[in-house]
Amino acid sequence: MSWYPSVAAAVRPGALFALFAPFFVRLGCLVACFGALQASAAQAQPRTPSADSEVLERVPARANDSGARALATLREAWRRDPADAEVASALARHCLALFSADGDPRHLGCGQAALGHWWKLPAPPPALRTLRAVVLQFSHKFDAALADLDAVLQADPQSHEAWLWRAAILMVRARHAEARRACEQAAALTTPLAAIGCRAQVDALTGAAAAAAEALREGLAQHGREGAATEATVAERVWVLTRLAEIEERRGQPQAAEAAYREALALDGRDFYLHAAYADFLLDQDRPGDAKALLAGRERVDVLLLRLAIATQRLREPAAARHRRELAARFEAARRLGDALHEKEEARFMLELQGDARRALELASHNFTLQREPADVRVLLEAALAARDKAAAAPALAWLADSRIEAPRLLALAAQLRQLP
Repeated sequence: MSWYPSVAAAVRPGALFALFAPFFVRLGCLVACFGALQASAAQAQPRTPSADSEVLERVPARANDSGARALATLREAWRRDPADAEVASALARHCLALFSADGDPRHLGCGQAALGHWWKLPAPPPALRTLRAVVLQFSHKFDAALADLDAVLQADPQSHEAWLWRAAILMVRARHAEARRACEQAAALTTPLAAIGCRAQVDALTGAAAAAAEALREGLAQHGREGAATEATVAERVWVLTRLAEIEERRGQPQAAEAAYREALALDGRDFYLHAAYADFLLDQDRPGDAKALLAGRERVDVLLLRLAIATQRLREPAAARHRRELAARFEAARRLGDALHEKEEARFMLELQGDARRALELASHNFTLQREPADVRVLLEAALAARDKAAAAPALAWLADSRIEAPRLLALAAQLRQLP
């Protein structure tokens, strides 16, 4: 994804960095935990470096890659003085920006390494503590991340970045009332479109999806056009369009959803979260050929490979078997390394590609104890239905009732489950 701002920017970075939090909370830890586990990793043995200074691998930089050149410059400055807070913060942000663009977990590791001098301190400086919270939530350590953010806000109640990240994590945890309060606190501190987007996300999850979609459209009309007094960046517009598309899709408005997806893609054709979301939409619309075309050449990103595998299986193409084997190897490598952060995606893999409903249900059930967004609800409902286990779906059914979400597909799954003996 290309949603993190340049580290050279002055004021907007915090707002944008936090604005896109919900995507990274949802996908970041997934990509981090098995994004770099190539198929060959199934035969490899994990190795612990003998010293902190040992270089395991260098990420190649292309000559025309300005991001890689900036990374090299920041790393060199950081190596000269790892305790320089300004340099460490810039490096961490830049690494996370690269991670958001390409999903390479080495960039997430770079972000954590940049904070190494402060990582275990009980009370790092607020700016660095916020960044530590970001890395923690990527690892599903939500309570620790919230504790860091709460401490930052106690020291600096005007930290729009901390408020927005707090709202994002609370949404993932289905603590919607608290998330709304965090959005309200951030509203006067961040960019207009960020404030609108934050509130709209909560509204869309709590029975006001139509109003949320309208608010996003109005926000784009007011702040997303060239020459506006508070003109939004391309990254902000892409983010809002993608959220708008998801809301419209969820509430059963496919034409409006597709229009928003296409507009977002026209603005940024590289964003891997946008491609994953649009691919899911196309698969739900029974358009696997279009999903395959969208994802062609993007197999390096695992969340996209999963969707490509589903598309090719539905098309009954020989490539589907190869994609299944590669994904199975990556999941197995992740398990051997002790990772348990990708359960939602593995549940989908088990359900749709391996036909193992019971294993899918185990994964989806545990995932739901950590993350409770609509996608988490859906995979749990689908797995429970396939396994014919109504009791296992109880947490998701309760979530549906409590949230009052407008989601015909989820409600239809719930109705089918309730009919089970």
